[in-house]
Amino acid sequence: MTDTLTHQERSRCMALVRSTDTKPELLVRRMLWRMGFRYRVHMRDLPGKPDIVFRKRKKAIFVNGCFWHMHEGCARGRLPKSRLEFWMPKLEGNKARDARNLKSLVEAGWSVLVIWECETKNGAALEERLRRFLTELANDE
Repeated sequence: MTDTLTHQERSRCMALVRSTDTKPELLVRRMLWRMGFRYRVHMRDLPGKPDIVFRKRKKAIFVNGCFWHMHEGCARGRLPKSRLEFWMPKLEGNKARDARNLKSLVEAGWSVLVIWECETKNGAALEERLRRFLTELANDE
């Protein structure tokens, strides 16, 4: 299957993809704010620059796009049908980098929650998951 867009059109489209302040990330941030939690965003001094950080609680949240981070079992997490020689290493590299960053944070004593883009569709379940994550005691307590 070939791409329906020209190279220039596809390039312009891909340039619009954001790495920060994505719709799912903003949805989670607004939900946390309404719940009364205050946080920092994109802390550069932490591995992987987590999307949402609660420094005093030592908790970090990543809001991952299903496609870009290859969410297993999700329809959006599948590989494209064209240009596999480009997409395979790119997406597998993203997945490996995510695992390294997660491991580094956990080894440094942080609790980490990964929220997938598809999980933001069920607001009640997401809110409950966030509340449980943020109110549970740290792993070593």
